[in-house]
Amino acid sequence: MDIAVIGSNMVDLISYIDKMPKEGETLEAPEFEIGCGGKGANQAVAAAKMGSKVMMVTKVGDDLFADNTIRNLENYGIDTEFTNKVLDTSSGVAPIFVDQDSKNRILIIKGANQHLLPEDVDKATEKLKQCSLIVLQLEIPLETIYQAIDFGNEYGIPVILNPAPASKNLDFSHIYKCDFFIPNETELEILTGMPVDTVEQIKAAAGTLIDNGVKDVIVTMGSRGVMWVNKGEVHIVDSHKVAAIDTTGAGDAFIGCFAHYFVQNGDVLLAINMATAFAALSVTKRGTQTSYPSVDEVEQFEGKGLNKIKGFAI
Repeated sequence: MDIAVIGSNMVDLISYIDKMPKEGETLEAPEFEIGCGGKGANQAVAAAKMGSKVMMVTKVGDDLFADNTIRNLENYGIDTEFTNKVLDTSSGVAPIFVDQDSKNRILIIKGANQHLLPEDVDKATEKLKQCSLIVLQLEIPLETIYQAIDFGNEYGIPVILNPAPASKNLDFSHIYKCDFFIPNETELEILTGMPVDTVEQIKAAAGTLIDNGVKDVIVTMGSRGVMWVNKGEVHIVDSHKVAAIDTTGAGDAFIGCFAHYFVQNGDVLLAINMATAFAALSVTKRGTQTSYPSVDEVEQFEGKGLNKIKGFAI
């Protein structure tokens, strides 16, 4: 097994809108779609599409969405041995609103994801020990996140923490145990309390995490690209300019693709470059997992260094 994703799954309820209604106002929206999502599941699918062997530790409800979520993961070749149902509980759902500028607003109802507990990490111990990387996000209980980080540290397995959605309750003593901390610029601002209006400010905010023990901080900066900071080094990878249609799931696309390439060869800069291309391609189609490109598409796109139209926000 290459990668273990310990995290969330959601059912995406996507409304494509002309504009958000005001308080008390009812508007007609032109289109609606249902898809499989959730930060954890998205990241698992992205890594699996690139060719990684992925297992997922997650929880679904006992509603009509549950079997479809499990079947969807299995269709991408993801190991679902530790994807379990919670009785009398809804699956996680995410109402998503995408406007004409391709910007999105998202609500999440965690549902069964709230029941992914530290003991679920323990139950998967033997299979987790076979993995080369653990990937985490913040749509599950923080105690489970901390247990997974400690597990990775105990068994020498690198850990990626994507602090999304950002929580001020996050215990920084655990952040410092992660090998890769991958926020976007807004999440970095929330978690450090430092401004991120300029590239220099982002560099300074990321630097505080490095000074306190995080090995590598990778900040996705939207149209300004991606910044990788570690002790003594700063690299910036430019974004690709694309015609964005739907930016939902682009950050997860980046994380999953990065995880794949890092596990394959340990080259962080290459992994960032490929993940930037993967995320850029993902926003040129609607949806989350359904928008994720194939290996051939990513390699061709990255190789050509295409640079068109406009940037997008990861």
